[in-house]
Amino acid sequence: MREPKRINPVRWVPSLYFAMGLPFVILNMVVVLMFRGLGVGDGKIAFWTSLIMLPWTLKPLWSPFLEMYKTKKYFVVLSQVMSGILFGLVALSLQLPDFFAVAIALLGVIAICGATHDIAADGVYMSELDEVNQAKYIGWQGAFYNLAKVIATGGLVYLAGVMKEHFGVMTTWMIVMTTCAILLFGLGLYNFKMIPSTQQAKPKGDSHDAIKQLGEVISSFFSKKNIGIYILFIILYRMAEGFVIKIVPLFLAAPVADQGLGLTEQQIGLYYGTFGAAAFIFGSFLSGYYIARFGLRKTLFPLCLIFNIPFAVYALLAIYQPSSTGLIAAAIVSEYFGYGFGFVGLTLFMMQQVAAGKHQMAHYAFATGIMNLGVMLPGMMSGYLCEWFGYQNFFVYTLFAAIPAFFLAWFIPFRNESTEKESFGEELNLEMEANR
Repeated sequence: MREPKRINPVRWVPSLYFAMGLPFVILNMVVVLMFRGLGVGDGKIAFWTSLIMLPWTLKPLWSPFLEMYKTKKYFVVLSQVMSGILFGLVALSLQLPDFFAVAIALLGVIAICGATHDIAADGVYMSELDEVNQAKYIGWQGAFYNLAKVIATGGLVYLAGVMKEHFGVMTTWMIVMTTCAILLFGLGLYNFKMIPSTQQAKPKGDSHDAIKQLGEVISSFFSKKNIGIYILFIILYRMAEGFVIKIVPLFLAAPVADQGLGLTEQQIGLYYGTFGAAAFIFGSFLSGYYIARFGLRKTLFPLCLIFNIPFAVYALLAIYQPSSTGLIAAAIVSEYFGYGFGFVGLTLFMMQQVAAGKHQMAHYAFATGIMNLGVMLPGMMSGYLCEWFGYQNFFVYTLFAAIPAFFLAWFIPFRNESTEKESFGEELNLEMEANR
Protein backbone atom coordinates (compact mmCIF):
# COMPACT_ATOMS: atom_id res chain seq x y z
CA MET A 1 0.00 0.00 0.00
CA ARG A 2 1.41 3.38 -1.03
CA GLU A 3 2.43 5.69 1.82
CA PRO A 4 0.41 8.94 1.83
CA LYS A 5 2.22 11.93 0.37
CA ARG A 6 3.66 14.17 3.08
CA ILE A 7 2.28 17.71 3.10
CA ASN A 8 4.43 20.50 4.52
CA PRO A 9 2.81 21.71 7.80
CA VAL A 10 3.30 25.31 6.63
CA ARG A 11 0.54 24.64 4.10
CA TRP A 12 -2.09 23.66 6.66
CA VAL A 13 -1.15 24.67 10.24
CA PRO A 14 -1.70 28.43 9.61
CA SER A 15 -5.08 27.93 7.94
CA LEU A 16 -6.15 25.44 10.62
CA TYR A 17 -5.54 27.82 13.52
CA PHE A 18 -6.74 30.91 11.69
CA ALA A 19 -10.02 29.06 11.18
CA MET A 20 -10.02 28.15 14.87
CA GLY A 21 -9.72 31.74 16.02
CA LEU A 22 -12.11 33.39 13.56
CA PRO A 23 -15.52 32.17 14.83
CA PHE A 24 -14.57 32.67 18.48
CA VAL A 25 -13.50 36.27 17.94
CA ILE A 26 -16.47 37.12 15.72
CA LEU A 27 -18.98 35.75 18.22
CA ASN A 28 -17.19 37.25 21.20
CA MET A 29 -16.62 40.74 19.84
CA VAL A 30 -17.74 41.58 16.30
CA VAL A 31 -21.41 40.64 16.69
CA VAL A 32 -21.56 42.82 19.82
CA LEU A 33 -20.93 45.89 17.67
CA MET A 34 -23.20 44.55 14.93
CA PHE A 35 -26.20 44.23 17.25
CA ARG A 36 -25.56 47.66 18.76
CA GLY A 37 -25.50 49.20 15.29
CA LEU A 38 -28.81 47.49 14.57
CA GLY A 39 -30.43 49.05 17.64
CA VAL A 40 -30.39 46.20 20.18
CA GLY A 41 -30.05 47.21 23.84
CA ASP A 42 -26.84 46.66 25.83
CA GLY A 43 -28.51 44.25 28.27
CA LYS A 44 -29.77 41.89 25.58
CA ILE A 45 -26.53 42.05 23.67
CA ALA A 46 -24.32 41.23 26.65
CA PHE A 47 -26.58 38.45 27.92
CA TRP A 48 -27.09 36.56 24.68
CA THR A 49 -23.64 37.06 23.16
CA SER A 50 -22.20 35.71 26.44
CA LEU A 51 -24.60 32.76 26.59
CA ILE A 52 -23.82 31.57 23.06
CA MET A 53 -20.17 31.10 24.13
CA LEU A 54 -21.25 28.19 26.37
CA PRO A 55 -20.13 25.43 23.91
CA TRP A 56 -16.49 26.43 24.47
CA THR A 57 -17.05 25.63 28.14
CA LEU A 58 -18.87 22.35 27.53
CA LYS A 59 -16.69 20.99 24.72
CA PRO A 60 -14.82 18.49 26.96
CA LEU A 61 -18.13 16.68 27.48
CA TRP A 62 -18.47 15.60 23.85
CA SER A 63 -14.80 15.32 22.91
CA PRO A 64 -14.65 11.54 23.72
CA PHE A 65 -17.49 10.88 21.29
CA LEU A 66 -15.59 12.46 18.37
CA GLU A 67 -13.06 9.67 18.74
CA MET A 68 -15.78 7.13 17.86
CA TYR A 69 -16.67 8.37 14.39
CA LYS A 70 -14.84 9.34 11.20
CA THR A 71 -11.49 11.18 11.45
CA LYS A 72 -10.36 14.41 13.07
CA LYS A 73 -9.86 15.95 9.63
CA TYR A 74 -13.49 15.13 8.79
CA PHE A 75 -14.76 17.16 11.76
CA VAL A 76 -12.36 20.03 11.02
CA VAL A 77 -13.56 20.40 7.44
CA LEU A 78 -17.22 19.81 8.32
CA SER A 79 -17.23 22.43 11.07
CA GLN A 80 -15.52 25.02 8.87
CA VAL A 81 -17.90 24.50 5.95
CA MET A 82 -20.95 24.46 8.23
CA SER A 83 -19.81 27.66 9.97
CA GLY A 84 -19.44 29.32 6.57
CA ILE A 85 -22.97 28.34 5.56
CA LEU A 86 -24.38 29.48 8.91
CA PHE A 87 -22.68 32.88 8.72
CA GLY A 88 -24.33 33.29 5.33
CA LEU A 89 -27.69 32.56 6.95
CA VAL A 90 -26.91 35.11 9.69
CA ALA A 91 -26.37 37.71 6.96
CA LEU A 92 -29.77 36.91 5.44
CA SER A 93 -31.48 36.90 8.85
CA LEU A 94 -30.64 40.57 9.46
CA GLN A 95 -33.46 41.56 7.10
CA LEU A 96 -36.12 39.80 9.22
CA PRO A 97 -38.38 41.66 11.68
CA ASP A 98 -37.26 39.34 14.51
CA PHE A 99 -33.67 39.21 13.27
CA PHE A 100 -32.12 39.18 16.75
CA ALA A 101 -33.69 35.89 17.85
CA VAL A 102 -32.93 34.18 14.53
CA ALA A 103 -29.36 35.49 14.39
CA ILE A 104 -28.64 34.43 17.99
CA ALA A 105 -29.95 30.92 17.29
CA LEU A 106 -27.71 30.63 14.22
CA LEU A 107 -24.72 32.03 16.10
CA GLY A 108 -25.35 29.46 18.84
CA VAL A 109 -25.02 26.66 16.29
CA ILE A 110 -21.84 28.31 14.95
CA ALA A 111 -20.50 28.21 18.50
CA ILE A 112 -21.10 24.45 18.66
CA CYS A 113 -19.28 24.05 15.34
CA GLY A 114 -16.44 26.25 16.56
CA ALA A 115 -15.99 24.34 19.82
CA THR A 116 -16.05 21.04 17.92
CA HIS A 117 -13.48 22.45 15.51
CA ASP A 118 -11.18 23.29 18.43
CA ILE A 119 -11.20 19.67 19.63
CA ALA A 120 -10.64 18.22 16.16
CA ALA A 121 -8.02 20.78 15.12
CA ASP A 122 -5.83 20.13 18.14
CA GLY A 123 -6.30 16.41 17.49
CA VAL A 124 -5.12 16.80 13.89
CA TYR A 125 -2.09 18.80 15.03
CA MET A 126 -1.04 16.21 17.60
CA SER A 127 -1.71 13.15 15.45
CA GLU A 128 -0.17 14.42 12.20
CA LEU A 129 3.01 15.94 13.68
CA ASP A 130 5.67 14.25 15.76
CA GLU A 131 6.95 15.91 18.94
CA VAL A 132 9.76 17.72 17.14
CA ASN A 133 7.42 19.28 14.60
CA GLN A 134 4.79 20.03 17.24
CA ALA A 135 7.37 22.19 18.99
CA LYS A 136 8.60 23.64 15.70
CA TYR A 137 5.18 24.86 14.56
CA ILE A 138 3.68 25.84 17.92
CA GLY A 139 4.55 29.47 17.20
CA TRP A 140 2.59 29.29 13.95
CA GLN A 141 -0.45 28.28 15.99
CA GLY A 142 -0.35 31.35 18.17
CA ALA A 143 0.54 33.72 15.33
CA PHE A 144 -2.37 32.74 13.10
CA TYR A 145 -4.88 32.40 15.93
CA ASN A 146 -4.02 35.97 16.89
CA LEU A 147 -4.09 37.02 13.23
CA ALA A 148 -7.76 35.99 13.28
CA LYS A 149 -8.26 38.51 16.10
CA VAL A 150 -6.63 41.26 14.05
CA ILE A 151 -8.63 40.41 10.93
CA ALA A 152 -11.95 40.16 12.81
CA THR A 153 -11.85 42.90 15.46
CA GLY A 154 -9.51 45.08 13.45
CA GLY A 155 -10.16 44.52 9.76
CA LEU A 156 -13.86 43.59 9.69
CA VAL A 157 -14.91 46.22 12.23
CA TYR A 158 -12.87 48.85 10.41
CA LEU A 159 -14.46 47.75 7.13
CA ALA A 160 -17.92 48.10 8.68
CA GLY A 161 -17.16 51.68 9.69
CA VAL A 162 -16.00 52.56 6.17
CA MET A 163 -18.99 50.95 4.44
CA LYS A 164 -21.67 52.21 6.83
CA GLU A 165 -21.64 55.70 5.33
CA HIS A 166 -22.17 54.33 1.83
CA PHE A 167 -24.49 51.35 2.25
CA GLY A 168 -26.33 51.87 5.53
CA VAL A 169 -26.06 49.87 8.74
CA MET A 170 -28.02 46.73 7.78
CA THR A 171 -26.40 46.26 4.39
CA THR A 172 -22.97 46.87 5.89
CA TRP A 173 -23.34 44.14 8.49
CA MET A 174 -24.83 41.79 5.92
CA ILE A 175 -21.67 42.30 3.86
CA VAL A 176 -19.47 41.68 6.93
CA MET A 177 -21.28 38.45 7.82
CA THR A 178 -21.13 37.34 4.19
CA THR A 179 -17.38 37.99 4.23
CA CYS A 180 -17.11 35.74 7.30
CA ALA A 181 -19.12 33.11 5.46
CA ILE A 182 -16.85 33.19 2.42
CA LEU A 183 -13.70 33.07 4.56
CA LEU A 184 -14.77 30.01 6.55
CA PHE A 185 -16.30 28.16 3.62
CA GLY A 186 -13.15 28.80 1.60
CA LEU A 187 -10.96 27.65 4.48
CA GLY A 188 -12.99 24.45 4.67
CA LEU A 189 -12.38 23.72 0.99
CA TYR A 190 -8.70 24.60 1.30
CA ASN A 191 -8.16 22.44 4.38
CA PHE A 192 -10.01 19.55 2.75
CA LYS A 193 -7.23 19.58 0.18
CA MET A 194 -4.26 20.46 2.40
CA ILE A 195 -4.71 18.72 5.76
CA PRO A 196 -2.99 15.31 5.63
CA SER A 197 -5.23 12.26 5.36
CA THR A 198 -3.08 9.71 7.14
CA GLN A 199 -5.80 8.79 9.64
CA GLN A 200 -8.20 5.98 8.90
CA ALA A 201 -11.93 6.33 9.52
CA LYS A 202 -12.92 4.45 12.64
CA PRO A 203 -15.74 1.96 12.87
CA LYS A 204 -18.61 3.07 15.04
CA GLY A 205 -17.49 2.92 18.64
CA ASP A 206 -19.22 1.95 21.85
CA SER A 207 -20.95 4.93 23.45
CA HIS A 208 -20.93 3.15 26.82
CA ASP A 209 -17.13 3.04 26.74
CA ALA A 210 -16.99 6.75 25.89
CA ILE A 211 -19.35 7.61 28.75
CA LYS A 212 -17.34 5.44 31.13
CA GLN A 213 -14.11 7.12 30.04
CA LEU A 214 -15.66 10.57 30.46
CA GLY A 215 -16.89 9.64 33.92
CA GLU A 216 -13.41 8.51 34.94
CA VAL A 217 -11.87 11.76 33.69
CA ILE A 218 -14.43 13.89 35.55
CA SER A 219 -14.13 11.86 38.74
CA SER A 220 -10.34 12.05 38.80
CA PHE A 221 -10.45 15.79 38.09
CA PHE A 222 -12.72 16.60 41.03
CA SER A 223 -10.79 14.30 43.38
CA LYS A 224 -7.53 16.24 42.97
CA LYS A 225 -6.01 17.81 46.05
CA ASN A 226 -7.04 21.47 46.56
CA ILE A 227 -9.33 21.30 43.50
CA GLY A 228 -12.08 23.32 45.21
CA ILE A 229 -9.90 26.33 45.87
CA TYR A 230 -8.26 25.94 42.46
CA ILE A 231 -11.63 26.10 40.70
CA LEU A 232 -12.60 29.16 42.75
CA PHE A 233 -9.32 30.85 41.83
CA ILE A 234 -9.75 30.09 38.11
CA ILE A 235 -13.22 31.65 38.18
CA LEU A 236 -12.25 34.71 40.22
CA TYR A 237 -9.03 35.47 38.31
CA ARG A 238 -11.00 36.63 35.25
CA MET A 239 -14.22 37.79 36.90
CA ALA A 240 -13.53 41.52 36.45
CA GLU A 241 -12.71 40.83 32.80
CA GLY A 242 -15.97 38.89 32.47
CA PHE A 243 -17.92 41.96 33.54
CA VAL A 244 -16.15 44.45 31.28
CA ILE A 245 -15.34 42.45 28.14
CA LYS A 246 -18.78 42.76 26.50
CA ILE A 247 -19.33 46.34 27.68
CA VAL A 248 -16.06 47.91 26.50
CA PRO A 249 -16.88 47.93 22.75
CA LEU A 250 -20.39 49.18 23.54
CA PHE A 251 -18.91 51.93 25.74
CA LEU A 252 -16.39 52.93 23.08
CA ALA A 253 -19.16 53.25 20.47
CA ALA A 254 -21.78 54.92 22.72
CA PRO A 255 -22.39 58.67 22.22
CA VAL A 256 -20.60 61.06 24.57
CA ALA A 257 -23.99 62.26 25.84
CA ASP A 258 -24.66 58.69 27.05
CA GLN A 259 -21.34 58.51 28.99
CA GLY A 260 -19.62 56.79 26.07
CA LEU A 261 -16.63 57.87 23.99
CA GLY A 262 -18.35 58.18 20.61
CA LEU A 263 -15.68 56.33 18.63
CA THR A 264 -16.35 55.21 15.09
CA GLU A 265 -16.09 51.59 14.00
CA GLN A 266 -12.86 52.47 12.19
CA GLN A 267 -11.33 53.79 15.42
CA ILE A 268 -12.54 50.82 17.47
CA GLY A 269 -11.18 48.40 14.89
CA LEU A 270 -7.81 50.16 14.82
CA TYR A 271 -7.33 50.78 18.56
CA TYR A 272 -9.07 47.77 20.06
CA GLY A 273 -8.64 45.18 17.33
CA THR A 274 -5.19 46.01 15.92
CA PHE A 275 -3.11 47.99 18.42
CA GLY A 276 -4.68 46.08 21.32
CA ALA A 277 -3.98 42.67 19.80
CA ALA A 278 -0.35 43.65 19.18
CA ALA A 279 0.00 44.81 22.80
CA PHE A 280 -1.50 41.53 24.01
CA ILE A 281 1.06 39.48 22.07
CA PHE A 282 3.94 41.65 23.30
CA GLY A 283 2.75 41.39 26.90
CA SER A 284 2.43 37.61 26.64
CA PHE A 285 5.93 37.36 25.21
CA LEU A 286 7.53 39.38 28.02
CA SER A 287 5.54 37.58 30.69
CA GLY A 288 6.95 34.25 29.58
CA TYR A 289 10.49 35.45 30.30
CA TYR A 290 9.38 36.98 33.59
CA ILE A 291 7.90 33.71 34.87
CA ALA A 292 10.82 31.67 33.53
CA ARG A 293 13.20 33.90 35.51
CA PHE A 294 11.40 33.92 38.88
CA GLY A 295 9.02 30.93 38.80
CA LEU A 296 5.24 30.84 38.91
CA ARG A 297 4.87 30.71 42.68
CA LYS A 298 6.70 34.03 43.15
CA THR A 299 5.04 35.75 40.21
CA LEU A 300 1.41 34.63 40.45
CA PHE A 301 0.31 37.48 42.73
CA PRO A 302 2.00 40.23 40.66
CA LEU A 303 0.59 38.67 37.49
CA CYS A 304 -2.92 38.72 38.97
CA LEU A 305 -2.47 42.43 39.79
CA ILE A 306 -1.10 43.24 36.33
CA PHE A 307 -4.00 41.38 34.72
CA ASN A 308 -6.82 43.08 36.65
CA ILE A 309 -5.69 46.60 37.63
CA PRO A 310 -5.46 47.91 34.02
CA PHE A 311 -9.24 47.50 33.68
CA ALA A 312 -9.34 50.72 35.73
CA VAL A 313 -8.50 52.63 32.54
CA TYR A 314 -12.11 52.19 31.40
CA ALA A 315 -13.40 53.68 34.64
CA LEU A 316 -11.10 56.66 34.11
CA LEU A 317 -12.14 57.00 30.46
CA ALA A 318 -15.82 56.89 31.48
CA ILE A 319 -15.31 59.52 34.18
CA TYR A 320 -13.24 61.99 32.18
CA GLN A 321 -14.40 61.16 28.61
CA PRO A 322 -11.25 62.55 26.98
CA SER A 323 -11.55 63.94 23.48
CA SER A 324 -7.98 62.94 22.58
CA THR A 325 -8.10 59.78 20.50
CA GLY A 326 -4.39 59.27 21.15
CA LEU A 327 -5.04 59.13 24.89
CA ILE A 328 -7.91 56.69 24.39
CA ALA A 329 -5.76 54.47 22.17
CA ALA A 330 -2.93 54.53 24.75
CA ALA A 331 -5.36 53.50 27.51
CA ILE A 332 -6.68 50.58 25.44
CA VAL A 333 -3.16 49.44 24.54
CA SER A 334 -2.05 49.56 28.19
CA GLU A 335 -5.03 47.45 29.25
CA TYR A 336 -4.37 44.88 26.53
CA PHE A 337 -0.69 44.72 27.47
CA GLY A 338 -1.61 43.97 31.07
CA TYR A 339 -4.19 41.45 29.86
CA GLY A 340 -1.59 39.55 27.83
CA PHE A 341 1.05 39.78 30.55
CA GLY A 342 -1.24 38.56 33.31
CA PHE A 343 -3.10 35.90 31.36
CA VAL A 344 0.04 33.80 31.12
CA GLY A 345 -0.05 33.28 34.88
CA LEU A 346 -3.50 31.70 34.87
CA THR A 347 -2.67 29.57 31.82
CA LEU A 348 0.47 28.15 33.38
CA PHE A 349 -1.24 27.67 36.75
CA MET A 350 -3.89 25.50 35.09
CA MET A 351 -1.24 23.48 33.24
CA GLN A 352 1.10 22.87 36.15
CA GLN A 353 -1.12 22.88 39.23
CA VAL A 354 -4.59 21.85 38.04
CA ALA A 355 -4.00 19.56 35.06
CA ALA A 356 -0.79 17.82 36.14
CA GLY A 357 -0.96 14.04 36.46
CA LYS A 358 -3.04 11.40 34.70
CA HIS A 359 -5.45 12.67 31.99
CA GLN A 360 -3.46 15.93 31.76
CA MET A 361 -4.90 17.01 28.42
CA ALA A 362 -8.50 16.25 29.41
CA HIS A 363 -8.08 17.91 32.81
CA TYR A 364 -6.61 20.99 31.17
CA ALA A 365 -9.66 21.10 28.90
CA PHE A 366 -11.90 20.98 31.97
CA ALA A 367 -9.90 23.76 33.62
CA THR A 368 -10.21 26.00 30.55
CA GLY A 369 -13.91 25.20 30.37
CA ILE A 370 -14.37 26.34 33.97
CA MET A 371 -12.32 29.44 33.16
CA ASN A 372 -14.58 30.27 30.21
CA LEU A 373 -17.63 29.76 32.40
CA GLY A 374 -16.18 32.25 34.88
CA VAL A 375 -16.05 34.83 32.09
CA MET A 376 -19.41 33.93 30.55
CA LEU A 377 -21.58 34.23 33.67
CA PRO A 378 -20.58 37.80 34.66
CA GLY A 379 -20.73 38.70 30.97
CA MET A 380 -24.39 37.65 30.88
CA MET A 381 -25.17 40.01 33.79
CA SER A 382 -22.95 42.87 32.67
CA GLY A 383 -25.32 44.49 30.18
CA TYR A 384 -28.21 44.77 32.61
CA LEU A 385 -25.92 46.02 35.39
CA CYS A 386 -24.47 48.61 33.02
CA GLU A 387 -27.94 49.83 32.03
CA TRP A 388 -28.74 50.16 35.73
CA PHE A 389 -25.54 51.90 36.90
CA GLY A 390 -24.41 53.74 33.76
CA TYR A 391 -20.94 53.30 32.26
CA GLN A 392 -19.09 55.37 34.89
CA ASN A 393 -20.39 53.59 37.98
CA PHE A 394 -20.37 50.20 36.25
CA PHE A 395 -16.64 50.29 35.48
CA VAL A 396 -15.84 51.54 38.99
CA TYR A 397 -17.95 48.89 40.73
CA THR A 398 -16.67 46.01 38.63
CA LEU A 399 -13.11 46.69 39.83
CA PHE A 400 -14.17 45.32 43.21
CA ALA A 401 -14.77 41.95 41.49
CA ALA A 402 -10.98 41.55 41.21
CA ILE A 403 -10.26 41.83 44.95
CA PRO A 404 -11.05 38.18 45.88
CA ALA A 405 -8.64 37.00 43.17
CA PHE A 406 -5.84 39.10 44.72
CA PHE A 407 -6.45 37.45 48.09
CA LEU A 408 -6.42 33.92 46.64
CA ALA A 409 -3.35 34.59 44.48
CA TRP A 410 -1.40 35.50 47.63
CA PHE A 411 -2.43 32.48 49.72
CA ILE A 412 -3.18 29.74 47.19
CA PRO A 413 -1.33 26.44 47.85
CA PHE A 414 0.92 24.90 45.21
CA ARG A 415 0.98 21.13 44.76
CA ASN A 416 3.67 20.79 42.04
CA GLU A 417 6.53 23.10 42.96
CA SER A 418 9.53 20.97 42.07
CA THR A 419 8.89 20.95 38.32
CA GLU A 420 7.71 24.51 38.05
CA LYS A 421 10.66 25.99 36.19
CA GLU A 422 11.83 22.86 34.40
CA SER A 423 8.53 22.30 32.63
CA PHE A 424 7.81 25.95 31.91
CA GLY A 425 8.92 26.30 28.32
CA GLU A 426 7.37 23.10 26.99
CA GLU A 427 4.00 23.53 28.70
CA LEU A 428 3.58 27.26 28.11
CA ASN A 429 4.09 26.93 24.37
CA LEU A 430 1.32 24.36 24.09
CA GLU A 431 -1.43 26.84 24.79
CA MET A 432 -0.51 30.36 25.78
CA GLU A 433 0.41 31.81 22.41
CA ALA A 434 -3.04 31.04 21.05
CA ASN A 435 -4.89 32.25 24.21
CA ARG A 436 -7.74 29.86 23.54
